[in-house]
Parts: sequence; structure tokens; C-alpha cells
Amino acid sequence: MSHKTAEEKLRRLDIELPTPAPPGGSYCQFTTTGNLVYVAGQTPVDSEGTILFKGKCGADHDVASAYKAATLCGINLLTNLKVACGGDLERVEKVVKVNGYCACTPDFTEHPKVINGASDLFVEVFGEKGRHARTAIGVQSLPFGAVVEVEAIVQIKPVSKRASLGSSLGFS
Repeated sequence: MSHKTAEEKLRRLDIELPTPAPPGGSYCQFTTTGNLVYVAGQTPVDSEGTILFKGKCGADHDVASAYKAATLCGINLLTNLKVACGGDLERVEKVVKVNGYCACTPDFTEHPKVINGASDLFVEVFGEKGRHARTAIGVQSLPFGAVVEVEAIVQIKPVSKRASLGSSLGFS
């Protein structure tokens, strides 16, 4: 059985990573310290930053619809993670932690099922490396009326000093 890359798995899932949407405020889409990438909260937006799933779980969205929104958040997270990895998702060693937020009515209690939209995607794309610790909570509102927001901490392989030196000298 041959090893499939993250990119091959995305193609198999018929997912094309979009152009990263601009941040919705004064922050970076990701920041890196050591071998950890902290990807900012991603909402279900298109590449222009338009929210595609607005409203609240329990009123405007059922679990299935909000799951799709969380999957789109996961796709947007992978888009920014790919940029953080210099275009190479094979640098991902482990999805460490995922935090998911659902804008919801007070009686909505299915947050984990919604955030599975992102979690399931990470496992599909990265296999065991995609399994992670997670928090899924309900909140009163999210930026720009989004129904879901997902953020993650991901461990990546360092760029080798040899590769880094070679690319800085104009070699590939």
C-alpha cells in the first residue's frame, strides 16, 4: 500500500485549497514559534472573505449544515497552514489542538458533532497525524455573523538548514 500525500488525499476528496482570505482584523492568519504553527480562527468564508454560513446552530442551521460550515473552516485552516509550511503540507507532523466555536441558541448542545466537520477533515487528510485534542463550545455570536469558527495548533517539521541555505543561495 503506497503512502498518499496530503495533496493527493485532498484531490481524492475533490477539495481544492482556495486562495487565503484576508484577515478580518488586525492580526496574522498564522504565526509560528519553533515547530508549532498557530492558525488563527477560520470562519466559513470564500477567498474574498465573504461569510457563506451565517446565523446560529439550533435556529438557522441544523447539525448537518453547521458540520459543512466547520468543514469549510477546516479547508480555510489548511489553506493558511499550507502557506505557513512554505507550500508543503508534508511538513505537518501532528495536528496538536483544535478549538471550535459554534454560534448557537442557548438550548443547542451538539457542538462536538458540528466541529467534527473540521476534525474529520484533518484525519482524512493527515491520517493519524490529524488526530488531535479538541475543545468545542457554544458562544453567543461570532465575527461577521459566522455560524462556526475553528482554530488550530499544528506541529511541523523544521526546514533543514541545508535546504534553507541552498534556497537562500538560489539553489533548489
